[in-house]
Formats: sequence, structure tokens, C-alpha cells
Amino acid sequence: MLTGSEIRRKFLDVFVQKGHREVHSSSLVPANDPTLLFTNAGMNQFKDVFLGLEKRDYNKATTSQKCVRAGGKHNDLENVGFTNRHHTFFEMLGNFSFGDYFKKDAIAYAWELITSPQWYGIAKDKLYVTIFNGEGGVPRDAEAYDLWAAQGVSKDRIFEMGLKDNFWQMGDTGPCGPCSEIHYDMGIAASEQGHTDCSFPCDCGRYVEIWNLVFMQFDRDASGKLNPLPKPSIDTGMGLERVTAVLQGVISNYDTDLFTPLIKRAAELTGTANAHVGTAAPGRPAEQSSAEAAGHKSAASLRVIADHARAATFLISDGVLPSNEGRGYVLRKIIRRAITHGRLLGQTKPFLYEMVFAVRDLMQDAYPELRETADRVSKTVQIEETRFAHTMEVGVERLEQLIRVIAMNAGSQVQNENKISTSDLISIRKSEGIATTLPGHEAFKLYDTYGVPKDFIEETCRDLGATLDSTGFDRAMTEQRERARASWKGAAKQTANPAYQQLPKSAFEGYRQTRSDGCEILAIIHNGQGAQELKPGDEGEIILDHTPFYAESGGQVGDRGWFYSDDHNTVVAEVKGCYSPIQGVRAHQVIVKSPPSAKNAEGWGTLRVGDKVDAVVNADIRESTMRNHTATHLLQAGLREVLGKHVKQAGSLVAPNHLRFDFSHFTGVADEELQDIEDLINKEVLRNEKVEVIENVPIDVAINEYKAMALFGEKYGDRVRVIKIGDFSTELCGGTHTNATGEIGLIKILKEGSVSSGVRRIEAVTGEGSLQHFRKDHQLENVVVSITTHSDSTSPAEALRAELEKKDAEIKRLARELDQARMKSASSSAANIGDKVKEVHGVKVLAHRVDNLERAQMRTLVDQMRDKLGSGVVVLGSTSNGNVSLIVGVTKDLTGRVQAGKVIGPVAQKVGGKGGGRPDLAEAGGKDPEALDSALAEVYNVVATLLR
Repeated sequence: MLTGSEIRRKFLDVFVQKGHREVHSSSLVPANDPTLLFTNAGMNQFKDVFLGLEKRDYNKATTSQKCVRAGGKHNDLENVGFTNRHHTFFEMLGNFSFGDYFKKDAIAYAWELITSPQWYGIAKDKLYVTIFNGEGGVPRDAEAYDLWAAQGVSKDRIFEMGLKDNFWQMGDTGPCGPCSEIHYDMGIAASEQGHTDCSFPCDCGRYVEIWNLVFMQFDRDASGKLNPLPKPSIDTGMGLERVTAVLQGVISNYDTDLFTPLIKRAAELTGTANAHVGTAAPGRPAEQSSAEAAGHKSAASLRVIADHARAATFLISDGVLPSNEGRGYVLRKIIRRAITHGRLLGQTKPFLYEMVFAVRDLMQDAYPELRETADRVSKTVQIEETRFAHTMEVGVERLEQLIRVIAMNAGSQVQNENKISTSDLISIRKSEGIATTLPGHEAFKLYDTYGVPKDFIEETCRDLGATLDSTGFDRAMTEQRERARASWKGAAKQTANPAYQQLPKSAFEGYRQTRSDGCEILAIIHNGQGAQELKPGDEGEIILDHTPFYAESGGQVGDRGWFYSDDHNTVVAEVKGCYSPIQGVRAHQVIVKSPPSAKNAEGWGTLRVGDKVDAVVNADIRESTMRNHTATHLLQAGLREVLGKHVKQAGSLVAPNHLRFDFSHFTGVADEELQDIEDLINKEVLRNEKVEVIENVPIDVAINEYKAMALFGEKYGDRVRVIKIGDFSTELCGGTHTNATGEIGLIKILKEGSVSSGVRRIEAVTGEGSLQHFRKDHQLENVVVSITTHSDSTSPAEALRAELEKKDAEIKRLARELDQARMKSASSSAANIGDKVKEVHGVKVLAHRVDNLERAQMRTLVDQMRDKLGSGVVVLGSTSNGNVSLIVGVTKDLTGRVQAGKVIGPVAQKVGGKGGGRPDLAEAGGKDPEALDSALAEVYNVVATLLR
């Protein structure tokens, strides 16, 4: 029996033998594609090739692509672990043709691979194929039908399906075409609905799609018309987990050797080593004993942990970190769902971080990067586990509080209800004929915000005697999924603008020079459309046959500069920036200059296709940018040296005036560490080390021999450019750099802070930027010296800190004295309150105004006044800085008749506020100081109403 790793290797070997380039899996974070949450198919990394935006030096490829489908449009998270074939992380085997072979070869290759004894050797009588039947104005795929028949597939095993199943499109516009699917009959035991005599294409789970062949032969335009592609292409996808289940003779993907070692480790870590971990019996719960149901629940939880450990390991390895938005939010939900299932198995301590090493050990041969990243990934997961434990505690507390509040407000007030347990309070409500029901949307908030699982919420409700509105919970879950889908729907990437697509690559000369003469204008884009000319004052994009302008890439901004006319002296256009609309083509964003005067203005300065210009980069801006880019390389190396090798670039901006560098790290960088980093990288500057540029290096050599750092999510070709700075820094980089480190001048770190969970950011300046910074510091130092006294042994910063601490102490002393004076004044006024105390239905009530007191002082004063009254209700109001504070105190003997919270509500409304609290003490705020007196006057009526 083939192992999962052997199945993966055989697929790649077949297509390598047939002339395909084996391409390593791309990152799970799609490169330059905002339409995708995660890489979710093998074709993602070739998307720009299919769209005509990118050209490669091969026209056939094969891959084993790591994929994640969780969140956005592909959100099956809640099903994972409870079915045989749902996963968050999976591997997609694929072969691709970019205008080389088409249907005939694609079908022949597929049938050979899956049926030949030399390869997979699947029995032909277990297989079915589907073709497109012709719908929606698209003709039937008769060619595919004939080609399958020519392979010996009997006609009773070729089925025709519609647009939903057998027509693929990238988006509303762009490449599309019919597809053919290959299905395998798993046998009647695989039916999830208990079918014993069903036939293909029944969707009960018996017949499993194992391979999809997409025939890209059309380009759908904005009007919906299908135009034949000049070079039809092939995109296929085979799920490794599914085909492994077929070849290993098991029904569930989780029973293959891609999962069983992980499930075994999950069982060990959760203390359920003896639990049955195989396939859960689908459906028919009524036929299961309680013991069987518990066993299947445990098995499902172990499968969840195994699956989610794979997803979390690969996502974090590829640079995604847990957060509260976007990709990080989905990762956080995956991790927390795995932890929750560990808790359901009885494991309350962190355990998932250890699963990372099990994933590494199982998959490091196919994905060697896991060897380097596993320690960092494990630490990230452990931090998230610790954080989640605290969040769960808060969530459970909120859940119990919420149920209690619902029970309290469900009926009339219960005497001494604050001393009654929640379960007893709910029992009282039941005796009154009132059910305590937790609203579904409120329960879902606890699930979504704190990760409290639905099962736990249901059990808590049941233990307390309450019920959960499950329908409302599920409705809120569905609505949240719809919002997630909508937030990542995005706009489909369009095929390249024809004006760009047909152009040869622009020759980039900017590594060697900042001026190129006699550059021919190949194309002009004006208002998004191809044009023949740009007139004075027009803005547009111009493509030249050769240029020194660097196009924005890899965090470095595009060059700015000018176009000169063919007299080499007159500026005809200002270049505001430069970028690459498709690979190899550089678009200069220009504003055409207006004539210096109206005289002889006709025809002056108009730029036309075919004209020649001199392209001149602003050298000052370029040099400043170069200094910052080389400094960024030194900074990353310095961070790794001081903080550790777990530091990886997570984003950057290289501009002329400053640099910004985001990196993975778990805590703030201490001032001492920042100083060490700054010292270290400036020593490299002072050494004036040569910046060595090594061109056209094979990617494997760059990574394995030069040990060059690569950027997460960045697409690299087969050959790359390496920037090497002595033995200190080696990176893959296409940017512009100084010739030696000494040209940087000096690197000054300005600040360091958090970007998101696990990602930090440093901002810095170099060269003239450092000089300007030091000048500002010197000016500040002169001001500090003028207002402080310090000796030569103390720095201006220390002297300023001491002076500020001295002033701060003095301010605190004066504030204490003022508070004491206010409190004394208020207490004095409280001594003469006899005329304000009124008896309301036999209860003493006092409403009194005490301005400019803090809340804590008001509480103290309320206590004093309650003691003075002995038995009664005290209401105090205060204004300060345009805000109103209210506090109500009720002596303990009266809380059965009058509750502070019910007094304060109507009074707070009078001043535009609201509040609440305990029966004996409640507080509120308001925004209308002018209404305070009338609000306090109303207190007596409010109490009278409550006492009736």
C-alpha cells in the first residue's frame, strides 16, 4: 500500500517525466491578490499567468499546493471533524498547461496516472467521469466526451452535468471553460444516508470526486460574451487526502496515514489514548448507545485537533499571526476551536503547541521549511492558548451573569434576590410559569467574542435550569458567515489591459544608471483606456521600451523624475511614480507639462506613441531611497542577531524620507535591545562593507547555499537576485541599494511599537534624515538645559525626567490638598441637611448637591449620610467639567422595599444619562448639568412611586 507521501511523489514524478516543471508550493498567503483570503487551489500561484499578467520561462507545471479553506466564501469550519472529507488545511495536486497541451493530453495523462498499474492502478470499474452538458448558451463539451471514450471509458460511465458542477470560471469576467471530473465509488459502506442500492451520481457520500480537469478555453468579457482564448490552457486539481483514502482502502480521509499519527498524538496529549479514533458512524444517532455517541464525539474532537493543528502550523509558518481581523481572525478561530475540543476531552492545560512538532515530523520531507519555523510556530500557539484560557474565564463569567440578569428581569422582584443562587432564582421563575431563555444572538456574542462553545453554553443553561434559543444562535452564526463571505468577496482580478498585454518587456536599466536617452513610447493609457497621445496638463501612464525608473515592488516605492524632449534639455513631463501593471512592463505615472506661455503653444509638449524621450530619475530621491533600503537589510539582520532567529520580515516600506520595517516578535523590544540593535547595525555602516549584488542565481542555490532570507508571501522566479553584505546579511531582493554600507551615513531608530498580535514595527531614518533628527534633538537639549540643573554626570534626558518627577509630585500634593478641602467642605454642608431630609411614606429621603467631588469621594459621603440617617435613602448629585455624577445609597433594612438601581434610573434620565448597580448602592452619569437641580428635586416623587 502506498503511503500518502509516496502518492504525492508519484503524482509529481509522472508529470516531471512528461516535461512539466515541478514548482514548490506557494505560500498560504496569496501574493498580490486581495481577492483571496488564503491560497485555496493549486492554480492560485499561476493566476497571473492564466490572466496574461505574468510570463514564465516554462509552459507546463506540476505542484503539490498547500491550501486552506476556512473563512470568506469557503467556510466549512463547523463541519471539520464531523464528516469524512472536510478539512481546513489540505494539499492539492495539480498539473497545468499555459497554452501548451489541451484536452486530449490532459485526459490521457489523467487516465494513465489513476489506472496504470505503474502508478495508482485504480480499478476502472470503480470510476466515473463527468463532462459539461451544454447550458447557458455554452455548447456541450462533445470533444471531452469523445476523448474519454477513446481512453476506453464505457459510455455508461460518462455522465453529463450542468453549469453548477462542470463549468469553471475565475470570476464574473476572465478565463473560464468546461471541466471534467473523475469520481470513485467508495462502496455502500461510505453512504452517509444508509443507501444500499444507489447509483452514480447520488450525493450520499458513496461517490467521491477525486480529480477535476478544467479546460480554460474562453475569455468572458464584461458583456458576458465568451471569446475563444488564443492559447487554451489546463488547470487540474486532485485532493491528496481524498486520493490517499482511495488508495489506502479507507472511507474517511482521517483514517489515512496523513492523519493517523496526528490523531494518535492528539489522543496522548489530551489523555484519551484509549478512545476510538476511527471513522464516526454517519447519521442515525437514534441507533447509537450513549457510550457509542460519546466515543464518536471523542473521535470527532481528536480529528478536529489533528486537522486544525495542520492548518495552524502551516498558516503561522507562512507568516499569518492570530489577531482580531482578516486572516489572523480566521487563524485565531481555528486555534481556539482546537483548544475547545481539547477541553471537551478534559484537557484544560495548553497542549496544542506540542501538536506543532507532530505536524513537522510528519510533513517536513515535503515541506522542509517546517524544520526552521516549528519552534516559532509552537511558541505562537502556546501564547494564544494562554490568552484563550483567560478569555474563556471571562466569557464563562459573562455567561453566568447574563443568565442571572435575564432571570432577575423576567418577573417581579424577589425578596433578597441578591442572596439567592441563580439556579434557585430560575426555579422561582418556573414556579411563576416563567421560563428563563438565553437569547440566541446574546449566546452567539459569547461564542464569537470569547470563544465559549455552543455545547458549553447549552450545558451551563441546562445545569442552571435555563434553556438556550438554539435557533437564534444558529441564525446569528449564519449571518456572521454571510458577513465573512461578503467581506472577502472582493472584485475578481481582470485580464491584463490589452494595451499592456501585447507589449514586450521594458528593459530596466536602473541598476546601472539614472538616465536613459532615446526611450521610445510604446503605449499610453489615459483615463484607463489606450490612447495615442497625452496633451499638456493631461495625466496618464506611459510605457517605454527601456527605462531607468524602478517600479514599486518589495516595499520600495517607485522612482520619481522627468521626461525630457529629444533636444535633451526641455522637460516635457513630470514622473510622479512607476509601477508594473503586468510582469516586466513598467508604467510611468506622468503629468505632461504645460507650455511656458500661450505664445507658440500649439502642439507644444504633446506626447505621442512612437515619440522618443530621455527618461531621467530624480537622483536625490533615488539615493535617499537606496540608503533606506540597504539600511532595512541591516536592520533585519540586527534584529535576528539581538532578538533571535524567529524574527522574520512581515512587511516594509522603503521611501526616500524614512523606512518602516514590520517583523514577527512576541513582546515589545526593550530600550536596551533597541540600543544594541542600533549600535550593531551602525558598526556595519562604519565598516563601509561592500554591498555585493549577485544576479541570476538559481532559487535553490540562493536559499540553500547562500542562506538568503526570503520574504513571506513574495513570489520568486526560478532565478533570483541576491544582496549580500559581508557575512552580516544575505537576502533575496530586486531593489536598489548603495554600493557600500558607508553611503548610508547613519541609521537612527525613531520608534518601535505593536502592529498586531505577534507583529512589531520599527521606524527609522538614514543619511540626511538622521542629521535632521539630531538637529531637532539638539534644539530640544538646549531647551532642557535652560529649565533644569544637571551636572556633567547626568544627561539632559535624566535631568528632564528628574524635573518632571519633581513637578509631578508637587501637582499630586496640591491635588490631594484640594480634594481634602472639597471633601471637608462637602462634609460640613452635610452636617446641615436636616431641612432637606423628607419623610416619604415613613421613609427618610435626602437629595443633596455636592459639586466637584470625585466618584470615590461621593461614595464616602453617601456612607456618612446613610449612617447619619440610620434608615433611609440618600441621593447625591455632582457636576464637574460639564459632566454629571449621581449616586444613590439605600440602608440595608430598606432594600426589600426600595432598590438603589430603580431610584437612579428615572433621576439619571433627567440629566441625559443612565446607570445601575446593587440594591443598596447605584451610580449613574449624565451630560446635562443644567438639569441637575430639577433631577434632585424629583427624587422624592420617584421614591414615593416605588413605595406605593
